[in-house]
Amino acid sequence: MNNILILNPPVSIGLKYKLNLKNLLIINIILIVGFLVFYFFQINEMVRNNYLIKDYEGNLAGINQENLVLENNFLKFNSLDTIENLAKNLNFEKVGEVRYLESMGSQVVAK
Repeated sequence: MNNILILNPPVSIGLKYKLNLKNLLIINIILIVGFLVFYFFQINEMVRNNYLIKDYEGNLAGINQENLVLENNFLKFNSLDTIENLAKNLNFEKVGEVRYLESMGSQVVAK
């Protein structure tokens, strides 16, 4: 009796479909087509990302060049000679001696 239970288990574990050569070929073709479509989309995404990277590198090079020009203009206009000429043109006078006001105690204003 134990032998019968082991040979014929109460739960069926068999496959419903038989894997013959025709079914195996169809499954292989579907897998190959699926992988080719997936490969196509991966290549397309990679090419798009490479194009965007090159475009951004070109923009970055232009911005770096513009930054260099602006930095040179800033240094040129903020030089000491330019500031002295501007002060002369605005009729500023050179300070000879600096005097500071001294406060009495801890208060600056008193009634």
